[in-house]
Amino acid sequence: MADSKPLPALNGNPAAAEALLQEVFGIVVDEAIRKGTCASEKVCEWKEPEELKQLLDLELRSQGESQEQILERCRAVIRYSVKTGHPRFFNQLFSGLDAHALAGRIITETLNTSQYTYEIAPVFVLMEEEVLKKLRALVGWSSGDGVFCPGGSISNMYAINLARYQHFPDCKQRGLRALPPLALFTSKECHYSIKKGAAFLGLGTDSVRVVKADERGRMVPEDLEQHIIMAEAEGAVPFLVSATAGTTVLGAFDPLEAIADVCQRHGLWLHVDAAWGGSVLLSQTHRHLLDGIQRADSVAWNPHKLLAAGLQCSALLLRDTSNLLKRCHGAQASYLFQQDKFYDVALDTGDKVVQCGRRVDCLKLWLMWKAQGGQGLEQRVDRTFALARYLVEEMKKREGFELVMEPEFVNVCFWFVPPSLRGQRGCPDYEERLSKVAPVLKERMVKEGSMMIGYQPHGTQGNFFRMVVANPSLTLADMDFLLDELERLGQDL
Repeated sequence: MADSKPLPALNGNPAAAEALLQEVFGIVVDEAIRKGTCASEKVCEWKEPEELKQLLDLELRSQGESQEQILERCRAVIRYSVKTGHPRFFNQLFSGLDAHALAGRIITETLNTSQYTYEIAPVFVLMEEEVLKKLRALVGWSSGDGVFCPGGSISNMYAINLARYQHFPDCKQRGLRALPPLALFTSKECHYSIKKGAAFLGLGTDSVRVVKADERGRMVPEDLEQHIIMAEAEGAVPFLVSATAGTTVLGAFDPLEAIADVCQRHGLWLHVDAAWGGSVLLSQTHRHLLDGIQRADSVAWNPHKLLAAGLQCSALLLRDTSNLLKRCHGAQASYLFQQDKFYDVALDTGDKVVQCGRRVDCLKLWLMWKAQGGQGLEQRVDRTFALARYLVEEMKKREGFELVMEPEFVNVCFWFVPPSLRGQRGCPDYEERLSKVAPVLKERMVKEGSMMIGYQPHGTQGNFFRMVVANPSLTLADMDFLLDELERLGQDL
């Protein structure tokens, strides 16, 4: 490769640039899309880090490379990357590849604009508001505000910041010295971004009061109220409760109506982290899991997860109509947000957020929604529930599969009990030995490239698998494959 003729500069040569992109798009369609979503292909081609560095030739040099080299680089990047659109990729809360959403992502990247002013992003300023309006309506709000954020963790941090500002607006100017000791409340099953957000915002992780969860992972409202009373007795000022709709591991939905009652009694901001479970609102059959969400002050919702809109697509929705986002975060940069523009400056939404440059995240969801319609997306959600239920019932028919609990969502948590441990429950070292099974099976499946499933310990429970049924292209055959493959990989354990 090093002896190949360097690639001439493409600047000022539209034909050469177009030819390169045509080649690259061909590679993407063939390698990343066709092969990357084909069940007969590998999910990943595992390499150890040092070998992978050599294969990719990561060093950046002073001389450019030929077009042939660049195209080979593209092939290598795709070859050695994990294929998250593959029907056997069950590892994360996102998976699958929606063609319409991908088309939106390609257009977004090509146009390369920033979502801060109407003058440079007129289409997307209007589109973002329409998409947010639709999401708010599904929550149950006829008005409100919102913004797309770079991930659900940032949405949660924004909610904490907004709640703090609403209670103590002086903190924007005076900082932490304007604040008494604060307390926010969430369950032990919450996403770790709540504690990260508290640390990042200067509140400290000690300000996060962890509320008990029941045996299914749902916040206990009575314990929440006790924690609020205790915090007040200790001299802290409660200001926010963060409930979860679809916890990361167990897929639990907190009882939002009861939590909202507690918040109402104590005058607290209610945030619902529905990053994972928010898309269930599209389903008339299952949206009861989020009953009470309309009483929240803010909601985080990631359509890039269950709806497969593609990373990243994370909305923060607000019931507020007082322009709280802009009052909390605005800095009135005069070179961007001039007040004497020739159009309505209310269309310049960039001062609502902490970022300056902000990528367009609405087009992929909008285009997918246009193509599928609300009914199509509802069917997509309902299908994941049906497949998860099928998987659970099939597990019950096979020896060696033990559910952690009956799922209420599409997180199916289970142990694979290998032949040597069957009938051994109650033995002194059973739990310890069972906990070692998932890591061994994970290594085997990844190195073979046959599938990927996440595992974790949870509380006092040893490692178990968390199967996520989210990819819209999944079939019953994929569920059967998962069970068969675990049996094959673990038959000698």
